[in-house]
Amino acid sequence: MAEGMIAGMDGSDSMHHEQIYVTNRTNSERLYELQERYAITGIPQAEVDWSSMDIIILAMKPKDLTASLIDLQDKVQEGQLIISVAAGIQNEQIEHYLPENQPVVRIMPNTSSTIGESATAIAPGTHVSVEQLTLVTELVKTFGEAFVIAEEQMDVFTGMAGSGPAYFYKLMEHFEETGVAAGFDRDTARKIGTQTMLGAARMLVETEEEPAILRKKVTSPNGTTAAGLEALNDAGAGEAMTKAILSAAERSNEISEELKKQLLTR
Repeated sequence: MAEGMIAGMDGSDSMHHEQIYVTNRTNSERLYELQERYAITGIPQAEVDWSSMDIIILAMKPKDLTASLIDLQDKVQEGQLIISVAAGIQNEQIEHYLPENQPVVRIMPNTSSTIGESATAIAPGTHVSVEQLTLVTELVKTFGEAFVIAEEQMDVFTGMAGSGPAYFYKLMEHFEETGVAAGFDRDTARKIGTQTMLGAARMLVETEEEPAILRKKVTSPNGTTAAGLEALNDAGAGEAMTKAILSAAERSNEISEELKKQLLTR
């Protein structure tokens, strides 16, 4: 996820590669790789001047977050903005390890950040100013669309956008296999499905019409689309999508609660 964000930021008009610094604990090869690929600056963690950073982004696995926060406790500056990408870790848990009134923002990108098309949630903590929230929003927009939400909505957002790409990939698998079974070669079947999905998504974006309205516009009574939609309804496609989102959201909440116990007992 971190590299996807770097790729988006580096390719944007509002941020330049010389503004981006990256560090980790021990993997110097990874730092060199990122530095060469994006012309950013890789620094061993022991050499970082944390006080010179306007924003510190914590983009690591949840299990590694506690050690990083302990390291930062006496290094962060008053008012310095902390952004966490660690899944399932709430703002209050991060604030627990930092100086009082430290501004913390939790974000949730998805894998489409790699191509600048992420749907990213932004959940500001208690001490984040309006100006800082605006700054985070502009930063997030370098790798996709930004959605400022209440933190209690993060689990459902995870079910929708964090896990969402996988739902569409799963749909595409069936689309592709059906095309292959009907005689198309696999590459052609995949391209047909991809372009159809892309076109539908662009119609939603560019027309700004409701999905139901666009669906009705392409559905003639007793026509082919009506037959296909009836089959989807009979198979419970809509209910399956709702169940997928809510199941992912429920699991997100479970993971968050498990991590809360681990983090606050250390």
